[in-house]
Amino acid sequence: MEIYELIVERDSFKWQIRRRGIVRAASVSLFAIVASVLLAGCVGANPDMSNAIPRRYECHKATGPIVIDGKLTESPWETATKSTAFVDIEGTHKPVPAHDTHFKMLWDDDHLYVAAILDDPHVHAKLTQRDAIVFHDNDFEIFIDPNGDEREYYELEFNALNTVFDLFLVRTYRRGGPALHDWDMRGLKSAVFVDGSLNDASDTDNGWSLEIAMPWRSLKEAAGRAAPPRDGHVWRMNFSRVQWYDDIIDGRYRRKPDARERNWVWSPQGAINMHQPGTWGYVTFRE
Repeated sequence: MEIYELIVERDSFKWQIRRRGIVRAASVSLFAIVASVLLAGCVGANPDMSNAIPRRYECHKATGPIVIDGKLTESPWETATKSTAFVDIEGTHKPVPAHDTHFKMLWDDDHLYVAAILDDPHVHAKLTQRDAIVFHDNDFEIFIDPNGDEREYYELEFNALNTVFDLFLVRTYRRGGPALHDWDMRGLKSAVFVDGSLNDASDTDNGWSLEIAMPWRSLKEAAGRAAPPRDGHVWRMNFSRVQWYDDIIDGRYRRKPDARERNWVWSPQGAINMHQPGTWGYVTFRE
């Protein structure tokens, strides 16, 4: 049985999670709560389910060690399944994304691994502080709901500077949240490799790759099931890429005024809303 307690402490809230004897506490400042409300404002209308058919992926066990350096040169990555190309968040009836995005996944007894490959002729990022709102830069995002109950799920965001924004959601925004911005995934490892030059508007890049290792000991805290998983277990997951419209003015990247970000995803949502675990994809783990 889960017990959630909301504790007011001066100018912050503390949300304490007790699950099967595991106690984690994460404080959320009033600023973070306001930010969560603002983030909830990006939620679109009810999804068009005809454009939100969940995709499927088989995640195989790694056949050798993985070094987290962003380069994806280890032999297990060569045989890992490459995902289908990302599409617009609302579905394939929308324009095809301007740049390709794919991911690969592997796992072993200690970690869940994700590799992202993002084509981009102009790789740039500004945010450097942990838990900044990373999607204000171009980014790559991971969403994980291990038992598919649409509660207690993880979100991680990364930019090309390898700045991390990781958060835990007790419920979806529509169901009242909250989003715990001060929660950190203990033992998380990540690295970025830029195939080109970062923050140099004078040249053309090929893109960037991201390599991530998420410890099962952290993922199991709210998984509600075995972590690491057993052969054949299925988790609900999705992956997103936020890509802004930018101009190059006087040799520098400038955000186009009044231009909304583009949201490209692995499994389409049918609406501009990533916080619909029921429309995420299915990831099956294989030995």
